[in-house]
Amino acid sequence: MKLYYAPRTRATRPRWLLEELGVPYELVRLDRAAGALRTPEHLARHPMGRVPVLEDGDARLFESAAICLWLAERFPEKGMLPPAGTPGRALTYQWLFFAMDELEPPVEALHGLLRPPEGERDAAAIEAQKARFLEGARVLDLALRDRPFLAGDAFGVADLVTGAVASWGKALVGGIDGMPALAAWLAGVKARPAWKRAIAD
Repeated sequence: MKLYYAPRTRATRPRWLLEELGVPYELVRLDRAAGALRTPEHLARHPMGRVPVLEDGDARLFESAAICLWLAERFPEKGMLPPAGTPGRALTYQWLFFAMDELEPPVEALHGLLRPPEGERDAAAIEAQKARFLEGARVLDLALRDRPFLAGDAFGVADLVTGAVASWGKALVGGIDGMPALAAWLAGVKARPAWKRAIAD
């Protein structure tokens, strides 16, 4: 199993999951600054020249959430995905789609809007995207008030993917005041040893 990866990208998510699973894998680090994502070899793996890409036998996948779901299904004995046909599996799908459709778009927009020097930024657009992210964050906070994890009683792939996006968003908006359940859950997620290994570089 081989994961094509660059630090501080969405490729951290499947790397984190692989660390949680404890299965053997090869990590192929690609240097974005050196143009490694635009080579013909990598464009054959991912036509948009991005990471992550996972190669697992005959399967080749891109898109971080899809890779994480595949890996969780691939190793059911690791307990990262509730059984098919259960409410926990349904909630996993819900939160994966929520993370990709509701949380990540404003986070990605903020990432771009905050790149220019402070005096050249579009303040109104930044505030609009912060508000959009915080709206989604409040949904998470409400869901976590009566449960320890998003899809059941144990940490799973829904927490991993959603936690990675929410953590990125929290850093960009400057905090999540007034959301104690979300704050506690995120602190627990980021305290996991596998997370720390995944972001070591």
